Amino acid sequence: FKNAGREWHPCGEPEEVRVHDFLDKTLGKAIPYGVYDILNNQGWVSVGIDHDTAQFAVNSIRTWWKKMGCRRFPRARQLLITADGGGSNSHRSRLWKVSLQKLADELGLKLVVCHFPPGTSKWNKIEHRLFSFITQNWRGRPLVSHQTVVNLIAATTTKTGLVVKAALDTHMYDTGVKVTNEEVVRLRLAPHSFHGEWNYTVSPRRKT
Repeated sequence: FKNAGREWHPCGEPEEVRVHDFLDKTLGKAIPYGVYDILNNQGWVSVGIDHDTAQFAVNSIRTWWKKMGCRRFPRARQLLITADGGGSNSHRSRLWKVSLQKLADELGLKLVVCHFPPGTSKWNKIEHRLFSFITQNWRGRPLVSHQTVVNLIAATTTKTGLVVKAALDTHMYDTGVKVTNEEVVRLRLAPHSFHGEWNYTVSPRRKT
């Protein structure tokens, strides 16, 4: 996996790497999706091996909750999720909202979602407080395997006490998944009064 930067080695003992960064089917892909807990300065990163889809994004949130979140917030009744407005967690994505509904149903929690408006994602705390330090930590290190990627992410720390955990997500995620109008109608999604297209709450559906 391509990784910019330099790292010093003893003279005459360079680490061998490939000349070109072509896709290697044996290695596959490494797709990081992170969740950052602003209150506790803790991060979770799922490293996907297939496609960066809405289902992958929501499963990363699910894994964070099961591995870290539920311990930190045992009395939580709702989660506030801030996300970019595009990509796999796009505010326009039907699959993102359907996947969030399934997560809300599963956890029994309200999911309050606030998307960053277009052109404002640089203010997303996850970029400055999590991924920027991950990039610094692995700069110049050859990412020769999925485990190397996971280990380097999990080894990221800062003077302010950042804690990062990471794991490989080996699920396969189909692209081009179609969401029916019926599925959209069944969503318990309530737009907020201020820019409801970017801000909304997904509530759990009653079990029947």
